Amino acid sequence: MSAPRRILVPGGTGFIGGAVARALAEAGDDVVVLGRGGRPAPPGTVLRTVDRNDAAAVAAALGGERFDATLDFSAYDRAAVEALLAAPFAPGRYLFASTGQVCLVGEAPRMPYVEEDSEHPIRPEPPRDSPEHPQWAYGAGKRGAEAAVAEARARGVATLVLRFPVVLGAGDTSLRTWAYVERLLDGGPLLLPDGGAELRRTLWVGDIVRAVRRVLDAWPVGPVYHLAQPAALPVRDMVEAVARAAGRPATFVPVDDAALDAAGLHRSDCSPYSGRWASHLDPSRAVREWGFEATPFADYIDGVVRALLQAPPAASHPGYEARERELALARAARGG
Repeated sequence: MSAPRRILVPGGTGFIGGAVARALAEAGDDVVVLGRGGRPAPPGTVLRTVDRNDAAAVAAALGGERFDATLDFSAYDRAAVEALLAAPFAPGRYLFASTGQVCLVGEAPRMPYVEEDSEHPIRPEPPRDSPEHPQWAYGAGKRGAEAAVAEARARGVATLVLRFPVVLGAGDTSLRTWAYVERLLDGGPLLLPDGGAELRRTLWVGDIVRAVRRVLDAWPVGPVYHLAQPAALPVRDMVEAVARAAGRPATFVPVDDAALDAAGLHRSDCSPYSGRWASHLDPSRAVREWGFEATPFADYIDGVVRALLQAPPAASHPGYEARERELALARAARGG
């Protein structure tokens, strides 16, 4: 048996980073997680409580330490990457968890996005008080973080960027799937923008765990890879699968953007798998170059929904607060 690796996981108390940290610890690796202290560390890991935006605190927490790999799940801008890599420690190989929004925030012409689509010029910043701004800022910030990673690679650091689309799994704090389940449980119809015709590739969190373990064993040559499930599915098919897993009948009402705007609603509020800020990534490069394999949606969604039904989240998806407006729009769209 090989010696345990020493691995640092900034963001290792979150949904995705926590799943990775827990799996590596269970496999026998020596895992240190960085977190703000609001959530417990996964079993078998060591928690360092630190604000990673405080460069001096990061330096004090990590000074003089050596790791075989650093798996960064909590950097959202250039400054966070630079502060971490400037700390006086040896990070080993550095993996940065990124997002398809680095493509969405730009002027790439169409989905599914390939890795180079992040090189298109960034779109102008929307008004700061608009619903679009937080999502734009997230994508722009991740672009800046990726630029810092590329600069570190040019300095000789072994880096890797993995980009994810919508990630699903038990413990998903975005509550995207819960948004549909909660509506199914209340018995009302579900609004589907454009009838749910948009194509999407999501990703199961378990496949991220497997991918990270794979690249730690055999570091890929390329700098950036997209990960996603193998087949693109219409949003309607995905929501129908959620309904079957929940054991609830689903009534869909197709709506267009004009009707949503008139009702003061947004695609991502009433249908989180839909809309402008849900990316559709092409995983072909990872499949071709290092044998990445993802689980089909139909093979994991039952487990995701079952976990939600067994332990319902304490809060609703943010869009659910407008449920009465959704139901009124559904009645109007159906002529009743």
